[in-house]
This record gives sequence, C-alpha cells and structure tokens, in this order.
Amino acid sequence: MTTKLSKISLPLKLTFLIFSMVLNCMGIVILQLSEAKITYDKLGFLESFKDLPIAFISLFAVNFISKTGTKKSLISALTIVGICSLILPFVEVFWFYKLWFAIIGACFAIGKICVFGIIRNNISDEKSLAKTMNSVEASFMIGVFVVNIGFGWIISSRFSEFWKFGFLSISVLSAITIFLFSKLPVSEPEKTKSENIFKEVAEIINPLIIIFLAVIFSIVFLEQSFNSWLPSFYKNHLKVNSFFALQASSFLALFSYAGRTITANVIQRFSLSKYYILCIVSIATVLLIIIGIQFSGWDDSKILLFLFPVIGLFLSPLYPVINSKMIATIDKSKANLFTSLIVIFSSLGSSVSSIIMSVLFENQLLNYYSVYILSAVILLFTISLIYFRFADTKFRK
Repeated sequence: MTTKLSKISLPLKLTFLIFSMVLNCMGIVILQLSEAKITYDKLGFLESFKDLPIAFISLFAVNFISKTGTKKSLISALTIVGICSLILPFVEVFWFYKLWFAIIGACFAIGKICVFGIIRNNISDEKSLAKTMNSVEASFMIGVFVVNIGFGWIISSRFSEFWKFGFLSISVLSAITIFLFSKLPVSEPEKTKSENIFKEVAEIINPLIIIFLAVIFSIVFLEQSFNSWLPSFYKNHLKVNSFFALQASSFLALFSYAGRTITANVIQRFSLSKYYILCIVSIATVLLIIIGIQFSGWDDSKILLFLFPVIGLFLSPLYPVINSKMIATIDKSKANLFTSLIVIFSSLGSSVSSIIMSVLFENQLLNYYSVYILSAVILLFTISLIYFRFADTKFRK
C-alpha cells in the first residue's frame, strides 16, 4: 500500500499545489483590487464567495465522488480549475471574481475529499497518516510561496498591468497533473449503498467529533488571518510597497513548508498531542514578542517583517496533525463523508476570519492585528485541550 501511495505522491502534491495557488491568490487579489478603489468591506466578503460554496458543495460532493470515482472526480475538478484560470486574465468586471472564487471553492471541495480519501484508503496507522498528510500538505505551502513570489515579480515589473496573466501558469500545471493522473491506477473505495446524506452525517456525529470540528474551525480561522491579509497588513501598517509586502508574506509560506516537512520527518518519534500543544505554545510565544515590540514604542517594521513569518513554522503542522489523529479512527467507508465535514468547517473558519479581518482593516484598527490573532490562539489552545482530554478518554476505553 505504501509503495502504491509513493507512485501517486507527485500528482497528489501537484493537486494541493494548484489548489493552494488559486485559493491563496486571495491576498494578491485583495491587494490589487484595493488599489482599484474597491473597499475592504467588499473585499472581505469576496472570501465568502470562495468559502461558502466549499461548505455547501462538500456534503453533496460525497455522493458525486462515490458514483464517479475519486480519480475521475479529481480530474474533473482540475479541468475546471484549469479552464477558469485560463479565462480570468481576459475579464475585467468585479462580479466575475465572485463567480471565479465560487467555482474554485466548489472544485477544491471535491479535490480535497478525493485526496484525503485516496490517502485514507492506503494508510491506516495514525502516525504514518500524519507523516503522509504533512508531506502532501507541505506542497500547499509551496503554492502560497510560489503565488506570492510569482505575482510579486509581475506586479513589480514594467508588466504590472498584466499581473492576471500569471494565472495561465496554473492552467498549464493543471494540464500536467491531469496527464499524470490519467496514466496512474488509483485504488477506489468499495461502493456502498447511497443513503440520505444527512442521515449518514447524523450517524457519525458524536461529542468528540463536534469538538474536533470546532478545533478545525479555529485552526483555519487563525491561518486565514495570515494567509489572505498579511500582505495588506504589511503595506498599510508597516508602509512597505506591494512587491515587498508579497515577498515578505511569501516567507510565511516558506516557514510553513519547513514546519510541515520537519513534522513529516519527526512526527513518528513524538506523541501527536504533545507535539501539537508545543506548536500552539510556540505560536503564542512569538506573538507575545511581537506585541511587546509593537506596544513598547519600538514598532520596527523590519523586525516585524521577519517575526510574523516565523509563526508559520509552528502554525502549519496543526491542521494535518489533528486531522490525521482523528481520520485514523474513522472507518474507511466513511472517510469521504468525514472529510467533507472537515472541508465545511475549514471553509466556515476561513470565511468568518476574513469578514472579521475586513472590519479590522476598514476601521483602521491594524495596531491590534497581533492582539486579535493572539486571542484566536488562546481560544484554539483551550478547545484543543478539551479535545485531547475527550480523545484520550475515549481511546483508552
């Protein structure tokens, strides 16, 4: 099984790379459209056009994937992403961005369920799952890095007005990934008799899963505070230009990639829960240092530009580690359904975070950016402790 997974690891990583690029270009879009005099309150709701379709489609995507197959469903989603990225550079109206992100969100919902399903049907061991998921999800952070560096270079060049043509590279990458998948055999889960989707959800829901979903919501809520809004924070509060804001933000992705790669290689030596809690404590420590600098009168932009990305080193392992711990306990036949719940609560966390951030930016409250994030970390820490207590009690029985 592990050998089979290694053969499809490249297209799985490329899939997450592609979806990372189209989802995390939100920071660039917000940055560029804000210069086109589109207000932050409108841009804040733009995130919802991406996240709400993810939440809505996820549950119903399970039946579609079961009937069509994970491989065909994944290829379909990548095809649509490639076509949409090909069209975007030639459209100027703002409403199309809403439609574009809605389509991308729906495709991501299908794509993520398929990727998680493929991994779950090949690996059962909890720590092996954590290793594989960190490895695949590390490519997600490379997508953030590539999209910031690539678009940053275009925006800072004499061809800045053609920045949207960077999306053509995503179309090419989608075509390559589709080709790789078409040549590879992929094990499909056993088809089960389709029931009412809400009845199936009700069957797997229990207090532990509810707390787990609250943890997932909180992690993505925290991640989104950085991923989409850090470039605008750098530009508006630290007064750096668009190019440097994007380059500095790309280091967050680079540290995040390092965090997931390191985790993939060392996680089997540690307790998942202790490793996870250590990461949260480290995030809080870095934020306290940042807050101390900001409110001590020594608001040195150069220091903050380097400190914020370090958080990615500890933030990035949280999502795959907590997912692998829970998914390892879920029956394989319910893996797609359970993944859809993860996708739903992830998208809700992202959407709510972006709306709150837009209010923060619109009301010129950027001095409290780090304080706001620290409060989210404290909330996440509290919910996580409750989750691990419930999980340890259940698994000991």
